Parts: sequence; structure tokens; C-alpha cells
Amino acid sequence: MTQSNNSTSLPHQVSLVKRMLVGAGIGLLLISLFLFSTDEPNPEWGKLWMIRPLIIVPLAGAMGGLCNYFIVHFHSMVGVNKTIAMLLSVIVFIIGLWLGIVLGLDGTMWN
Repeated sequence: MTQSNNSTSLPHQVSLVKRMLVGAGIGLLLISLFLFSTDEPNPEWGKLWMIRPLIIVPLAGAMGGLCNYFIVHFHSMVGVNKTIAMLLSVIVFIIGLWLGIVLGLDGTMWN
């Protein structure tokens, strides 16, 4: 019987999870600043209006972290300079996070 060595894939998984958690944390922090600065929410929004943005925006941030990982990790396969890959991944992250904020706040604060 042969034993397989999967130790090389573990650092990549840790790096992927780390980037996704950082992206979700940035999204949660940013949307929390918007939501908790609201003094008197509109009664038409309902009692639990904060739940949707608090779920959607961190998910968008996590997906931005996933895109960041793939763009930076596979830049050499595509033949792109690492600086350009990092800049592109930051732009993709910001656009994805902005779209998550719009989707999360649609119908409440984003009218």
C-alpha cells in the first residue's frame, strides 16, 4: 500500500480560508458602520431589516477573498505580473463588496 502525502495542499487551503475570512470580516465591519449609525430606521422596513445586509455583505466579502486568492495564486499560469494581479484582485474585491452592499441594503437604506 502506498501512502499519499497531502501536506502540500494544506497551506493552500489555509491561505484560501484566511483570505475568505478576512474578506468577510472587512464586509461585516463596513456594513456594521452603515447599519449601526442609523438613528431611527424607517418603520416600513420591518423589525428585522438588519439581518439581510449582515448576511449578504460578509458573503460578498468572502467571495471577494476567494477571487483574490485565485487571481493572486494563479497569476503565473496566466503570465501576469504579480503586482498587476494584486491590483486586479483588489479592484475585483472592492467591486464585489460594493455590489454586496447594494444588494444587502436594497429596499432599506439604498433607495
